[in-house]
Amino acid sequence: MSAIGFLVLLVIAIVVLMLLMTKVKLNPVMSLFVVALAFGVVLGVFGTEGYSFMDTLNMITTGFGSTLGSLGMPIILGAVLAMGVQDTGAAKSIANFFIKLFKGKNLELAPSLTAYVVSIPVFGDITTILCSNIANVLGKRKHISMSTMASFTQTGLNLTHAMVPPTPGILAVSVALSADLGLVISWGIVVTIITFFATWLILKRWAAKEWIPAVPEVTAEIEETNSDNVDDLLIKDKDLPGTFASFLTILIPVILIAGGSFVGMLIPESTPDDALVRTLVAIASDKVVALAMGVIYTMFLALGHKASVRKSNLDATGKDPECFREVVLNSWIARGMEVALIALLVTAMGGGFSQVIKSFPGINDLALLIQDSGVPGLLIPFLVGAIMMTAVGSMTTAGVTAVGVVAPMMDMLGLEPVSTALAIGAGTLIFNHVTNSGFWVVSKFFNLDLKQGLKYITIPDAVAGVIGFILVFILNTVGLIH
Repeated sequence: MSAIGFLVLLVIAIVVLMLLMTKVKLNPVMSLFVVALAFGVVLGVFGTEGYSFMDTLNMITTGFGSTLGSLGMPIILGAVLAMGVQDTGAAKSIANFFIKLFKGKNLELAPSLTAYVVSIPVFGDITTILCSNIANVLGKRKHISMSTMASFTQTGLNLTHAMVPPTPGILAVSVALSADLGLVISWGIVVTIITFFATWLILKRWAAKEWIPAVPEVTAEIEETNSDNVDDLLIKDKDLPGTFASFLTILIPVILIAGGSFVGMLIPESTPDDALVRTLVAIASDKVVALAMGVIYTMFLALGHKASVRKSNLDATGKDPECFREVVLNSWIARGMEVALIALLVTAMGGGFSQVIKSFPGINDLALLIQDSGVPGLLIPFLVGAIMMTAVGSMTTAGVTAVGVVAPMMDMLGLEPVSTALAIGAGTLIFNHVTNSGFWVVSKFFNLDLKQGLKYITIPDAVAGVIGFILVFILNTVGLIH
């Protein structure tokens, strides 16, 4: 099969994948499996060697297993960490920090930057739930439209969700491309923080034009105030952890992973002592070890805030174990694994689909075709990420699937792993719409109807995705990101 024929077939496969998810309502895991299997079988029909039914099935299981093997524990640990951030009240303390930082002004930045930070290790839907109450309370308190709150809270959330590991999607992309994880984290933070504030400045007035009230059930007992006194605006739940202690739940894994990359670059391997240091740093910066350290720290933090943890766990499960250890050592893990299951399976099956795509023997011909078209090489992963997001409605699935298309072309297009990973991440911000479960979660918790969701979720994310890619492109062009 020619490169053009393969590309046409791939486009058809993406359309079918989208229809299975949106129209047929087939589960994303099974949708990916069906399309991957059919894609390989059709390739075999057209005479592509190595794409019989059983060959295709073996490719899918190989890709599924290898993806699950590399990402299973990080995703599970990230989910357990999310339970701890929620139950200890760390997210609320982080929000209070931003309220104080901005002295009660521009209060949409409080839930937005809280979501930006919390979303680094915590799943998007959980972050939405954690931060939506903050947004609703502050929106009602200071008469800020939920159009403003939704626009920037979910933009902050999705930026780090798309571009900063250890969030599962960009983590999977980075691992698949063999990109230096610490550099992806570091440059991801630089790009996303600039992108967030640029998006906020561009869209702030536009987002405030429509009045959307806060969710009544959440704010029934909240009174509006004209006060600019910070103390009147703070979230005053009892037994909240301190600001620094709260930030550490997230910063510990981020610092360990990112720090390991920089230490590895600075320390030579010339002496046994240096080699020992590099070995110890490599262990500490391993994604599983780093996330485990974050989880262990959060469990110790919970010991000092048992009342908050017990109440939050009771609200989530309806159970209040007599032994507190059962909450952090059993309930957190059980709840985290329940949350992680879908992300694990979708990510792994996306890896299976990617394996079928990248096993196509003519993939280099497709790379040459794109290269000869004159399109800048780095634009390809961005566009593929955007197309996949439009089709499948999941940043994680879109990113993992995009890797299968892009990875075999990298050498031909002169692409580097870190910039390619970030370009794919920026692409997955484009066209966040009705096929994404997160779209509906944000709409529900921010009191938006469908039309408002398309305005205040889809548009801000698209603007952020374009700005993010432009920044990555510039930094890559001048040689800062490799």
